[in-house]
Amino acid sequence: MSEIFKNIPEIKFEGKDSTNPLAFKHYDADRVIMGKKMSEHLPFAMAWWHNLCATGTDMFGSGTADKSFGTEKGTMEHAKAKVDAGFEFMQKLGIKYFCFHDVDLVPEAEDIKETNRRLDEISDYILEKMKGTDIKCLWGTANMFSNPRFMNGAGSTNSVDVYAFAAAQIKKALDLTVKLGGRGYVFWGGREGYETLLNTDVKFEQENIAKLMHMAVDYGRSIGFEGDFYIEPKPKEPMKHQYDFDAATAIGFLRQYGLDKDFKMNIEANHATLAGHTFQHDLRISAINGMLGSIDANQGDTLLGWDTDEFPFDVYEATKCMYEVLKNGGLTGGLNFDSKNRRPSYTVEDMFYAFILGMDTFALGLIKAAELIEDGRIDEFVKEKYSSWNTEIGQKIRNNKTTLEELFHYAEEIGAPELPGSGRQEYLEAVFNNILFK
Repeated sequence: MSEIFKNIPEIKFEGKDSTNPLAFKHYDADRVIMGKKMSEHLPFAMAWWHNLCATGTDMFGSGTADKSFGTEKGTMEHAKAKVDAGFEFMQKLGIKYFCFHDVDLVPEAEDIKETNRRLDEISDYILEKMKGTDIKCLWGTANMFSNPRFMNGAGSTNSVDVYAFAAAQIKKALDLTVKLGGRGYVFWGGREGYETLLNTDVKFEQENIAKLMHMAVDYGRSIGFEGDFYIEPKPKEPMKHQYDFDAATAIGFLRQYGLDKDFKMNIEANHATLAGHTFQHDLRISAINGMLGSIDANQGDTLLGWDTDEFPFDVYEATKCMYEVLKNGGLTGGLNFDSKNRRPSYTVEDMFYAFILGMDTFALGLIKAAELIEDGRIDEFVKEKYSSWNTEIGQKIRNNKTTLEELFHYAEEIGAPELPGSGRQEYLEAVFNNILFK
């Protein structure tokens, strides 16, 4: 097979003083941070859909990037060319994982039987490409939002036939995930929501979504899938109101319908900010509930109100992210670059520059997050902030050994509490800057 990305060498670590655009400045795969190699802390993954499929098309213009890889689009030859391109791309960057939707891999046919035959053919081809490499599948999923049949959702649809078709897609995507050794399976409910309550039975739709997820779990376990199922929360776009609005909403849904033992969160940075949260917030909420599983690593544009899926360059946000990941003991999934080049960045070189940027950003975030933890000032402050709870009355409250009446009498005895200790936000932000820039 001829080289696809000609004149692009294997990307090496050259250090922070390097000016070589095709070299890592901070991502040093074998560097040990807090007892683990950087590559273990940062299991990066390539998103098949953006990197190998997206051409820069948006609602205002056609694509600018050529992702044909020398073949005719819409053919199985093109599907195989994307496999060749993807594996060469990952090998040159040292990326060990990929993620996919079913229809990213092959062109969807008019009949599901033909689509599935194509999926069998391409997954056999991917397995052959995986041999002799250390590249693995991070997670798979089914695209249940692009086709017009899913205009009212998949699990939330009003059509029982569409619901059955969605179930068939999930079954096949799970088969592929297991076949390719995937560590997880994701549900992204882009159209699982509503435009107006005037035509919507919310309870009916949420119950049906839960039933579909239960069937997926039952089937997945029956074929030997031992990984995590994930919900990827998002508040809006394309639907006005999506049922998996943010981490807290998705976790509540999972617990309500008895799915919390099999599911975790796949948190995307841009989705968290669209929900009015910080990326760190949704990571923390997932972590404290024991449901931080995987991450879609990107960022949004604060001046635009939609999902821009930019490659991450904000080291502040990456540091806060990796702080949460380290505190959580790592991820069961990985860091998938659900990111796309800007429309004017359309060359082959731009594809590599983007991944180098993202990988370096998270590597620097990891380094600085570890330094924050090892420095200890933030942890020590948080511990001291809640120190009053170490008193006798504090421990009685925490251990459920007091009553409202006892607290009433305690309050009468002290007369009036002193002001709580200062939150010292500005001091802590200065500590953060001190670590970040030292």
